[in-house]
Amino acid sequence: MILKNELDQIAQLINQGNSKTNTVSAKGIYWHLDHSLIILINVSKMLLKSDSLDYTPSFNFKRSIIFAINFIPRGKGKAPKSVYPPDNISKEDLQKKLKEANQLLNMIIDLPPKSNFTHPLFGMLNLKQTIKFLNLHTEHHLKICRDINKR
Repeated sequence: MILKNELDQIAQLINQGNSKTNTVSAKGIYWHLDHSLIILINVSKMLLKSDSLDYTPSFNFKRSIIFAINFIPRGKGKAPKSVYPPDNISKEDLQKKLKEANQLLNMIIDLPPKSNFTHPLFGMLNLKQTIKFLNLHTEHHLKICRDINKR
């Protein structure tokens, strides 16, 4: 299963509670987890709805750099408001989203290679590239959560 390790880490962090450390992030752990789950769910749904015939490969400099260094630097991007979590996030809400993300990720693994998703910065991504983006994005927010817990 794709992103199994990341989903396991999300489950553990949900159970540890909603800590916050302003020196690391203005948002708490639950915000980062919810945002990550929103991305996993929404992007998976877009892949499932995509038409492989629409995929057209193209070079994207920013994507090439981020994928080559294999991480998303902090403070360099801003998520669109459409993928912001609500103000109040409960443990139960996160657990429901985690379950949905698990189900959807199990569904996308067998999609055609040219299934696609268009990222606002990275452009059109095929299935393999999208899975890499999901991994990098989720790990980016998990690192922030781990840093919050260290403080």
